[in-house]
Amino acid sequence: MAEPQLLRDVLAEDPLLLTAAQAAKALSISRTTLYTLINVGALRPVHIGRSCRLSRAELQRYVDRLETSA
Repeated sequence: MAEPQLLRDVLAEDPLLLTAAQAAKALSISRTTLYTLINVGALRPVHIGRSCRLSRAELQRYVDRLETSA
């Protein structure tokens, strides 16, 4: 049986929140396009202080909406 991973190991591999640059790279779009999607309400960021982050779940929801509308 595989040993369970420690929480710090899991978080180091897959952060829950991504920067705009990381999110844009994950979606294969530019940062400008990413900020446009945020401004029109297609993506909902999480704000921590002055930082803007996007959750992996939000990116997946966006992709799922694209697939269902096609």
